[in-house]
Amino acid sequence: MLLILTLGGACAHTQKKSDPESLRPVVENFHKRVRWKDYRVAAQYVVPERRKDFERTLRERKDERDLDVTDYEIEAVQFVEEGTRAIVTSRFEWTRLPSVTQQKETVTSEFIYRDGVWMLEKQQGGPFDGDLP
Repeated sequence: MLLILTLGGACAHTQKKSDPESLRPVVENFHKRVRWKDYRVAAQYVVPERRKDFERTLRERKDERDLDVTDYEIEAVQFVEEGTRAIVTSRFEWTRLPSVTQQKETVTSEFIYRDGVWMLEKQQGGPFDGDLP
């Protein structure tokens, strides 16, 4: 009986479960990085298989020069798929030259828990709409 409990406990420790508490800093940091045009660091929050495309699109659009995220607010977080995926709803405000009109839009971001960390996988709406389909 003791052997079964010991082995069962060992298996439980080797499983990688999502950590909902670790999501908030990741979401906040991604938002802050794009707010302050620190796209090199912001891209590190994107899943590796989409990171290069995200960075390329930012360069092609000249977002470092032309995009100004003026405000953001995280409105809701919903955990799905047994806590391994999170849908984050945020409100973004931004301008992108040559337009000087401030845009306001609700953004839906999907974060996935992979290899012990949360990463941005998809995003709809806002200044990066279509960059992470």
